[in-house]
Amino acid sequence: MDTTKMIKAYCLKTKEKNVPMQEAVISKTAKGGYMATGHDGKGNKMAAIMNEAKALQAIKDGVATKGF
Repeated sequence: MDTTKMIKAYCLKTKEKNVPMQEAVISKTAKGGYMATGHDGKGNKMAAIMNEAKALQAIKDGVATKGF
């Protein structure tokens, strides 16, 4: 998979920035925002809040699945 299109997030457990998120699922928040949840490939859970354009582009590119 092309890692340049993958969603990148901060991993709280390992304190690493811009870690590619694997098996990302995009969901909507209660206030209408978008959030991606997944893992870093080592078993550490990750989450990232994003805008609508970025979320829909990630679904279109195939790097995330739609969870709403």
